[in-house]
Amino acid sequence: MTHRFTKTFTAAPEHIDELGHVNNSVWVQWIQAMATAHWDAAARPEDLVRFFWVVIRHEIDYRGNIAAGEVAHGVTWIEGAPRGAKSVRRVEFTDEAGRKLVSAHTTWAMLDRQTQRLARVRPEVLEPFVKG
Repeated sequence: MTHRFTKTFTAAPEHIDELGHVNNSVWVQWIQAMATAHWDAAARPEDLVRFFWVVIRHEIDYRGNIAAGEVAHGVTWIEGAPRGAKSVRRVEFTDEAGRKLVSAHTTWAMLDRQTQRLARVRPEVLEPFVKG
């Protein structure tokens, strides 16, 4: 089973667009915040020092939204095995009632901090993310 990481976000006035709900660009920021927080929380110390991730693709489905002061509950996990330097991550947000708001399928590439070049994702790097 894949390790799932959760984080809660509260919509602030600056997150709200002219339609009265969280702007789509804020959802993208929250998706990145989820991925970064998960990496920081679960990665081995030696991997935190050696590698970092950059997003290379986002596929996002917007199904609902929230207004200022409302809460979005996020959950993220690694989906499937890595391919070379790439790894796929899923992110989902729900509202207080459990209704799905946003779903994302994102592809990330791992880079070596020293060389800033792509680094093949070895099984031991993702092992902390696939433990149940």
